[in-house]
Amino acid sequence: MTKKDGEVMRLDGVYKIYDMGEEKVYALNNVDLVIHRGEFASILGPSGSGKSTLLHILGLLDETSKGEIYLDGIEVHKLNEDERAHLRGRKIGFIFQMFNLIPSLTVLENVTLPALIYESDHAKAEQKAVETLKQIGMGERLYHYPNQLSGGQRQRVAIARALINDPEIILADEPTGNLDTKTGHEVLSMFHDLHKAGKTIIIVTHDTGVAKITHRTIRVVDGKIAKD
Repeated sequence: MTKKDGEVMRLDGVYKIYDMGEEKVYALNNVDLVIHRGEFASILGPSGSGKSTLLHILGLLDETSKGEIYLDGIEVHKLNEDERAHLRGRKIGFIFQMFNLIPSLTVLENVTLPALIYESDHAKAEQKAVETLKQIGMGERLYHYPNQLSGGQRQRVAIARALINDPEIILADEPTGNLDTKTGHEVLSMFHDLHKAGKTIIIVTHDTGVAKITHRTIRVVDGKIAKD
């Protein structure tokens, strides 16, 4: 496939099927989707609609049962597991509802860890983590542990971790789901700033209020794109 101008990701005829005994469950059912560079989009749907499965497929965290995935023109479906992991680490940053921070590591260590995958010099990786944390207002919490932080602070750390390798695409799965309204608005404001800085942002949510702040809403129902 030839990548079209402005296209950063494409799904062609993607299925994700789970065998449940004699029954087959279609988590994704013949999904076609194009994400353009610099988009600020939301994937909206109720619980069980397939929206998180779609995010995992877009993020190369899961393989399709059938169909083709392209990232920057690269035929992802033809890559082996190591090649997919390397591409994912370079191109995509992830932010999760439950933060997924390692409780035994400090804020600085949590953010430094993914930088060490591509930076052999620990001091350089750590300095990069310090700079990233300062940019998001967590410079005074470097040596705190996750359980010493508020939900909003933990999500800021998770955002710093997602940004550490300067990915082009940020995928966020219910990023405000565990936050109070005020803190949720602060986090969404950070996504706006990241978008203005040139990042491609995709947020999975069941909240129409969150979806309204994005420029494009992709509605998923029963594993299919119902409206885009």
